Amino acid sequence: MDSGSTQSKKTPQSPKDLRTPTPITKAKLPSSKTDKKLFENLSGAGKVIGVLTSGGDAQGMNAAVRAVVRMGIYVGAKMYFVYEGYQGMVDGGNNIVEVTWECVSSILQVGGTVIGSARCQAFRTREGRLQAAYNLIQKGITNLCVIGGDGSLTGANLFREEWNGLLEELARTGKIEKEAVTKYAYLNIVGMVGSIDNDFCGTDMTIGTDSALHRIIEVVDAIMTTAQSHQRTFVLEVMGRHCGYLALVSALACGADWVFIPEYPPEEGWEKQLCVKLSENRARKKRLNIIIVAEGAIDIHNKPISSEKVKDLVVSQLGYDTRVTILGHVQRGGTPSAFDRILASRMGVDAVLALLEATPNTPACVVSLSGNQSVRLPLMECVHMTQEVQKAMDNRQFDEAVKLRGRSFENNLNTYKMLSQKKSDAELPKSNFNVAVMNVGAPAAGMNAAVRSAVRMGIIEGHKMLAVSNGFEGFSKGQIKEISWGAVGGWTGQGGSILGTKRTLPAKYLEKIAEQMRVHNINALLVIGGFEAYLGLLELSAAREKYEEFCVPMVMVPATVSNNVPGSDFSIGADTALNTITDTCDRIKQSASGTKRRVFIIETMGGYCGYLASMGGLSAGADVAYIFEEQFDIRELQANVEHLTEKMKTSIQRGLVLRNENCNENYTTDFIYQLYSEEGKGVFDCRKNVLGHMQQGGAPSPFDRNFGTKISAKAIQWISHKLKESYRKEEGKVFANTDDSVCLLGMRTRTLLFQPVAELKDQTDFVHRIPKEQWWLKLRPLMKILAKYKISYDVSDSGQLEHVPGCNIQTSS
Repeated sequence: MDSGSTQSKKTPQSPKDLRTPTPITKAKLPSSKTDKKLFENLSGAGKVIGVLTSGGDAQGMNAAVRAVVRMGIYVGAKMYFVYEGYQGMVDGGNNIVEVTWECVSSILQVGGTVIGSARCQAFRTREGRLQAAYNLIQKGITNLCVIGGDGSLTGANLFREEWNGLLEELARTGKIEKEAVTKYAYLNIVGMVGSIDNDFCGTDMTIGTDSALHRIIEVVDAIMTTAQSHQRTFVLEVMGRHCGYLALVSALACGADWVFIPEYPPEEGWEKQLCVKLSENRARKKRLNIIIVAEGAIDIHNKPISSEKVKDLVVSQLGYDTRVTILGHVQRGGTPSAFDRILASRMGVDAVLALLEATPNTPACVVSLSGNQSVRLPLMECVHMTQEVQKAMDNRQFDEAVKLRGRSFENNLNTYKMLSQKKSDAELPKSNFNVAVMNVGAPAAGMNAAVRSAVRMGIIEGHKMLAVSNGFEGFSKGQIKEISWGAVGGWTGQGGSILGTKRTLPAKYLEKIAEQMRVHNINALLVIGGFEAYLGLLELSAAREKYEEFCVPMVMVPATVSNNVPGSDFSIGADTALNTITDTCDRIKQSASGTKRRVFIIETMGGYCGYLASMGGLSAGADVAYIFEEQFDIRELQANVEHLTEKMKTSIQRGLVLRNENCNENYTTDFIYQLYSEEGKGVFDCRKNVLGHMQQGGAPSPFDRNFGTKISAKAIQWISHKLKESYRKEEGKVFANTDDSVCLLGMRTRTLLFQPVAELKDQTDFVHRIPKEQWWLKLRPLMKILAKYKISYDVSDSGQLEHVPGCNIQTSS
């Protein structure tokens, strides 16, 4: 989910129409129906697949196990659990067990791994692997899905390479028949990376990382209140022996004063710099200091920097009341976040597809995440790159190590560096430009983090930053004031909109807004908001002919729980809302499991956009999600009732149905509730729940804080560039009236793009306030598949093995 490179260009419009009953996964429609590769044409009949978790546990592993098992059974394969990782494979017996669909029910929301994980010395020996091969052959398993870290995946690849030799040795010693060597000649391996450290190269996020960030941020938010009460300094130690991702992102997400990570050791004399920074922050009336230390933090001489060492330094040099909190295994625990569940489910389904398509010559691969796309990469290329990072750090080539970590890590570090380089007022550059920042539309968690980042980045760039309160209405009334560096302190963790926000559009206030632009000499405008912000920029852009004051650079950052802004796959606030929905569904499912034979109908927000209902359904394990983008009729409603009636005959006696608030004007939540109640009479009873505005509230999730921080910093950099480009020296003013001076900054697939709002008009359904194309629709079949519905699913994008960028080894295929 992290952003890649930043470009400014028009996004080519794909010819596909995603508002169809059957979502597809192609970026472009194939030229004819025969070009499509439908997954229902891929059969798992005769295939036997084993799934195991190995190494350290991570939240989301169970979601991956569930997806692998259900997808495997769905396509007709026999599925086996391998309990206790490689140890279970070596021990055999009851550790390798065939599983059914119901076996993985109710594990989606459980942390850790229900099939166990163990370190195994025996598997490191050839004798151990020989015994493991024998045990797998007894069950006919020749396909393995391994969920673990780089060590576990490296072991799996070695096992695959030795497989044929191991079988021949077993045949020579008479343990297996000679025919078995031919019958089970090849072992196919697909890996998924489960690691809270996010220390595996080739993927933006590993399973468990987002959940671990949730645990860290929950602790930081709690500590901040007590630290503020007593004016304390807290040193927090987080996991990350070889990788500083958790420390770095949590520092960005909570606005920490300092962070120590292995990839970016502090310069010589850091002790003095740290003390100066803490002193300056206290002098600005900041009542607390937060320092985050990765457990593997080092200095430039590769000597460890411990949390105790940092504490002793602060106490001895500054005399501050300082406490150390070591989070430890708390970070591995708890329920998985919505992001981890969706990531693991996507990866699990794709892992089975990879095994179905594997040939004897297919190298072991890893299912990875790039931007918001699932990709397959050669396992050993990823492992090689991961090992190269450690070598670079050992050789003190820290810039190289950061580069090898990948663009996601590099972007996070660059943002941290930019926002932590505050100089004294005298040292700051002076651009003589005034930049206004405002919120527009409904409040969304993460808006405040975005404003904080924009204000501080603007000050670093030398601009005078102005805060506009209460949207365009406040703008017209002159509710504008300068905002300082210290004024936005502590904003990252606060929900809602501190500046105040309204849905009012600027059209009826144009003259007054233009006057305020003139009075305050506003040279550029950053708007953080939802669909109203997008419409607002279109209106301001259209008014340039009449009002020259609007001929300045303007940029919008999407922030709305609905995630319905064209030009961006993600909006600030949507992840927090998704977690709220998921948490609520978990509690409701728990209630239903106690009473048995109960179906819950849950209404979500989103306007006409079905993102929250669809992704909430996938992360909560719903049976169906009704949305506007995929029209449905009474026959489909009846089929869903019949499906739930059949489900009640199994051991899973509960149902979960999500409905987007505007999915159909006639099939309302009440109607669906009454229909299900009537048709399910005697089989199940129903309850309904309208989640309402709780989806807009609460503290922002780590993703929303981080995304808001990074995207706003980029927006201010773009503004700085445009101001220099459009400044007319002879007239002493800024003049920008081209389309590319009014942009929306959004994430598209794997890239952050600045797109002129005028060019986004063709991609927008203005009546229903949604984009004409929405990437997440291609994931909707996954929810249906994992709920046991028969459905068509185009997997034409799957099967393309990519290479890891920058890797100098190539795996033969």
